[in-house]
Amino acid sequence: MSQEIKQRVLDFFKSKEHSKTKFYINDLRQVAPEMSNKDFKKLISEMIAEGTLMYFSTGSTTMFQLAEEDVDKKIK
Repeated sequence: MSQEIKQRVLDFFKSKEHSKTKFYINDLRQVAPEMSNKDFKKLISEMIAEGTLMYFSTGSTTMFQLAEEDVDKKIK
């Protein structure tokens, strides 16, 4: 089940890649509404540990993005 949800998270990023590259946790929550917040956050942490996702911080807020080089250049 977690592999399926991880794939849904990746598909969400891929579907938005031409308009937006960084998302809040609440944006990603719509991918798996059947999971509890705690379990979903654990899943996102696993994806970060695997190197699939990475944190993006502005100092006041934390967002998530795909862990690819030059992900911002894709939308320019």
